[in-house]
Amino acid sequence: MQGSIRDREKVMRGLKKKDTPILKGLQIYHNYIREHEGLNGKTPSEACGIEIKGKNKWKTLIQNASHN
Repeated sequence: MQGSIRDREKVMRGLKKKDTPILKGLQIYHNYIREHEGLNGKTPSEACGIEIKGKNKWKTLIQNASHN
């Protein structure tokens, strides 16, 4: 995840605020959407038994978050 943040930071010319929502979004992407080679094509959440159902994982995560 650190490499992803660094790549994004280069394009943005640094992070302006430490509490930027971009960091949280990258964390969610890394843990729930991005498949990892080291986990045999699973996301970290899937490896822990958390499955996000639906074709669009982003949409499902947002819908679930808005119900709370």
